[in-house]
Parts: sequence; structure tokens; C-alpha cells
Amino acid sequence: MTIEIKAPTFPESVQDGTVATWHKQPGEAVSRDELIVDIETDKVVLEVVAPADGAISEIIKGEGDTVLSNEVIAKFEEGAGAGAATAEEKPAEAPAAEAAPAAGGEKIAMPSAKKMAAEKGVDLGGVEGSGKGGRVLKEDVMKAGSAPAAAAAPAAAAEVAVAPGERVEKRVPMTRMRKRIAERLLDASQSTAMLTTFNEVNMKPVMDLRKNYKDLFEKKHNGTRLGFMGFFVKAAVEALKRYSAVNASIDGNDIVYHGYQDIGVAVSSPKGLVVPILRNAENMGLADMENNIRDLGVRARDGKLSIEEMTGGTFTITNGGVFGSLLSTPILNPPQTAILGMHKIQERPMAVDGKVEILPMMYLALSYDHRLIDGKEAVGFLVAIKEMIEDPARILLEV
Repeated sequence: MTIEIKAPTFPESVQDGTVATWHKQPGEAVSRDELIVDIETDKVVLEVVAPADGAISEIIKGEGDTVLSNEVIAKFEEGAGAGAATAEEKPAEAPAAEAAPAAGGEKIAMPSAKKMAAEKGVDLGGVEGSGKGGRVLKEDVMKAGSAPAAAAAPAAAAEVAVAPGERVEKRVPMTRMRKRIAERLLDASQSTAMLTTFNEVNMKPVMDLRKNYKDLFEKKHNGTRLGFMGFFVKAAVEALKRYSAVNASIDGNDIVYHGYQDIGVAVSSPKGLVVPILRNAENMGLADMENNIRDLGVRARDGKLSIEEMTGGTFTITNGGVFGSLLSTPILNPPQTAILGMHKIQERPMAVDGKVEILPMMYLALSYDHRLIDGKEAVGFLVAIKEMIEDPARILLEV
């Protein structure tokens, strides 16, 4: 029975995609739900799996080809090649079995897991499989840690060793996602009247609060850790309620004021910067925020975010402090009109009531579109966040 393999259904915000990698070639045996091809869009990489046991009979769209939503990209023969591998495939499976003698049997790795293991230098023999029948999945390779990759680094370095004084260049085409990120950043800088205002916040009150209640909080909320991002999202939600222009967007000649707070949290992923959305953050408690932020961060790292989870948003928070950034000017995420930048917590001598104290300080940056937001509103918004972080009771009391 011949089955048409189609590209996934893209949402309205995505016009087309690009065939990134074919993990199976015509004639190769494929199991049901096994990854056969990656489709890269402007925002995420979508995985297409086999509809049944069988084999691909024809590839219509090759790697690098552009595909539309639900366009046929290959033909699949159900039952073809199933149950037995070809003579060429059997030797390829042998190393996987030999690589895991400690497991007491054959270890099967999915193609996406093999690819990632090769890229990161991870020994599949030491990876525990969580898939059906003990199959090693891409997520298992991600969780294997960086130790194997670090061990493989010397060998990789030896492969690219060059003679002293030799000037080496490597030209690599941009991925579709990286090109889209570049286009959006350039568009933001050229089509908005972007301005940045700064302030600094004393993190000691929040740090003391975490220290006093983190164990109780984690126990009460089933292992959810109390972090800093939840406080900033909570403070941003309250500040957005007071300054509606910061939560608005520009649509042509119209201003759209949003009666809800959908907060985007910028996350670094292997494919580039992505901004998953906390929808209706105004209805979330601190524990819900922390849970959702952590879940979105993990799935962004593993490439499991859906396009819908990265679409929309009325305000964005980005934290360059996790990489050590002390100060920066974040770029707007249109059509949003403002973005908050968090930074590294740095101990500094500060004047408090006429005395010098060493306090953990953080610079905050608010970039905003001056076409809609005046300086008074921008500064007022940032001061409101500063006051709530320095006195967390204000968040609870909404004052």
C-alpha cells in the first residue's frame, strides 16, 4: 500500500519550510513512528515520522528544497522492507550492539539520536534509552551530559589541526531559523523608534526571601524550585496593568491595547534564540510561572516547542545575566513595543542611609518604541518593577 508523506500543517504565521535532513533513504526499512525527515521553519524544526512499518519508495523533495503546508514530500510503501534489514543495514547496527556490552543486549538508537550523538561526541553505549524497547531517543542523548562531549574534544581538535600560520576559513550557509532571526532583528532596528532606559535594583530582599522559603516552597509545590524569573514576570504583570501602553502593540496606524498579559521569555536553544510565551500570565501564581518557565526552557533546548507556543506575546523578558552580561540594550520583538532586559547580579558598594554597604545589584534595561511610549511612561514602568523587586510585598499587595 502506497502512502503519501506530507509536510506538517503550518500555522498562518508560517508560509513554508525547508527540508533539512532525510534520516532515511528509499528502500531502507523503517519502523512505525520512526523519524524520517526534519522540516525547518522560521521558528522551529518539525519532525516527520513514518506512518507505518515499511520503507520510503520515492523522495520528492530533497534536502534544501522549500515545501508548503501539507505538500507531498515523499511516497511510502507500507510493509516494504519491514521485518528484515538489508545486507547494508545489518553491519551498521552492529556497532550499536557492541557499544553497549554493559547493557546486556542490543541497544537501538533512533536516527535523530545517532545524529546528535555524532555532533556532540556522545558515546551511545553509555546512554540509557527511554523509548519503546529501550530505544535511545534524541532526548536521552541531550540528558547524557557534557562529560562525554568534553572527553571527545581532544580527538575533534586533532582532526581540524592545521599547520602553524595557515589561515583557515569555513563557509557555512545560515539555517532558515538563523536567517529569520537576523531579518527580525534588522527589521526591529529599522522600523521602530527604539530607545533604552536603565535602572538598577537591589536583589537582596528577593534573595533573602528565596533563602528563607525555598525549601518550604519546593516541598509545597512538588519539587518546583523558587527562581528569580518568576518574581520578574510577576512584577512585570503588575507593572503592565498600570502602564497599558507598554503592553500594547502597533498595527499599521492603529494602537492595539491588550487586556491580558502574555509574557514572552527569551530562551537560548541550539538552533538560536526563541521566545516561548506564558499565556495569561496574570492568572498564574508564582509556582505556576516557575513550572512553565522551566518546562519551556527544557523543551526549547530539546527542540520540542510548537510554533503556537512561540506565537504572539504582548511583552518580552530576556535574561543575559545567565551568560554573565552586566549591561545590554535588548532589541524589540515586534509588534511588541517594549522588552525588559535582566542582567548579572553583581555585588557592589552602595550608599544606604549615609553608610556604605555591599549589596547584590542588578542593572535593568527597558527598550521601548518611542512612537507609542513616552519617556515618562517607560521610566515609570521600570521604576515600578524596581520597587516591587526591592519590596516583594508590593507584588502581593498590588501597590
